[in-house]
Amino acid sequence: MKNLYIYCEGPTEESFIDNVLTPYLLDHGVYSKPIICTTKRTKTEKHKGGVSDYRKIRTELSILCKQHKNETVTTMFDYYGFPPNAPGVERKSRYLLESVNDIERAVEADIDAPNLFFNFTVHEFEGLLFSNTSVFDSIASLEAVAQLQRIREQYETPEHINDSIYTAPSKRIVNVIPSYTKVSDGTMISTKIGINKMLAECEHFREWIKRIRMIAK
Repeated sequence: MKNLYIYCEGPTEESFIDNVLTPYLLDHGVYSKPIICTTKRTKTEKHKGGVSDYRKIRTELSILCKQHKNETVTTMFDYYGFPPNAPGVERKSRYLLESVNDIERAVEADIDAPNLFFNFTVHEFEGLLFSNTSVFDSIASLEAVAQLQRIREQYETPEHINDSIYTAPSKRIVNVIPSYTKVSDGTMISTKIGINKMLAECEHFREWIKRIRMIAK
């Protein structure tokens, strides 16, 4: 069994890793452990969750990679809203996944830790939930589910649902289902969808999981 540390953005990602990703990866010889990013350190405590400055991410990831230098470290950060001072951000391609991959490799080169492979969730965790909108009938009306499906049909894949303060996947879900809660509803919906459906619908997510599975070989 290989250990994998997933440095993630907040409790939503932590819950997804614990409840959906870890059970799947255990069957493939990998034990994944989520670690919520530290945004501020004091002498007595750490403050966790959220991303505002790449320099903090760089510092914390460097520490984590050194602490676990003989094991693998990866990440689960939203591509949407990633700090603009990160390397590679200014070199955006007109092809979404090409831009995502370019920034990931630029961050890896900047941190320069051999046991790190940096990963984005495109555009954010809630994008994965558009892999099967019918599952939202657990928390919303059929009309709300139909609205979410109409959104999904406008885009090539769930990962292409776009990234602005008004149109990011989570914003779209909340606009249709105001009662939606990221951690509890997000975990429940993702569990019902199942990882195999997400892998089928989301190319970048699929490639990340393939790379994780390789560490057990």
